[in-house]
Amino acid sequence: MQRKALSAFILAAGLAAAPQAFATEGKLVLYTSQPNTDAQQTIDAFKAKYPKVDVSFVRDGTPRVMAKLKAEFEAGAPQADVLLIADAVTMEGLKKDGRLLAHDKADVAAYPAGIHDPQKMWFATKLITTGIVYNTKAAMKPASWTDLVKPEAKNQLAMPSPLNSGAALIHTITLTSNLKDGWGFYEKLKENGTLAAGANGDILRQVATGEKLYGMIVDFMPIREKAKGAPVEFVFPSEGVSAVSEPVAILKSSKNPEAAKAFIDFLLSKEGQELALKQGYVAAHPDVALPAGYPARSAIKLMAFDAAKALADERAARKRFGSIFE
Repeated sequence: MQRKALSAFILAAGLAAAPQAFATEGKLVLYTSQPNTDAQQTIDAFKAKYPKVDVSFVRDGTPRVMAKLKAEFEAGAPQADVLLIADAVTMEGLKKDGRLLAHDKADVAAYPAGIHDPQKMWFATKLITTGIVYNTKAAMKPASWTDLVKPEAKNQLAMPSPLNSGAALIHTITLTSNLKDGWGFYEKLKENGTLAAGANGDILRQVATGEKLYGMIVDFMPIREKAKGAPVEFVFPSEGVSAVSEPVAILKSSKNPEAAKAFIDFLLSKEGQELALKQGYVAAHPDVALPAGYPARSAIKLMAFDAAKALADERAARKRFGSIFE
């Protein structure tokens, strides 16, 4: 009897300790703005850990993903379980509308404060910063945002417009909230002949070809192109940089919230964050190394950013920028 009781105890303990992966199953639909290759790598890594979850994904730019989702909301038939998109301001909008499900048990203890939503409605997965790119032939080597309003940069600076880019809008709100001159900085940029148009890829092309000598741009593009031989350098300005965090969230309408929570847990884990590193991005987890070509993490200063405030200020910021540059 004692032997049978012991065997039963061991079996029960083993089942209790079995990985959640064996209990997590069913279908999971991901809507994402990740590049296709990154999205597939992320899903493959998750499925290696949770083989009983059947994951499918829809990929497009964040505005189009959100347009699709909005149409589904209006039809009363949202299809996505998990959303992994470019920026926290968009997530704040969904949170405000009551569309997100909190993941109260998500382990974020390793992360610094301010990275994730305090109510655990959305979670940062990466830190894609915006800094300065310059052509190596440029006489001035910028180290500060204020260098871009100097005479040496006159008619030589290009940047994405926040009227067309969510990341550029976050960058604009971040700079105007943190720099001493606020919106005066952008007024000086306009007076200095700055061009505000095009996406990050176009900014890189203009600077790499020498059409412009300076640009505001997301970090990974010029760092990767420099490694391939492009005549560009990327600078993390001394005052700090803005960042989009490619946040992930669960929709309240999810048909499989347990699998959705497992997906978030995987992305936040050290293993999931190291996948971001392998894909060439700065992981949000502070203990994960940075990709080749980046300085030490301690050399990258993130400017303060409040996603909820940015959502509230979004319309006014677009209007103010438009009044300066249009």
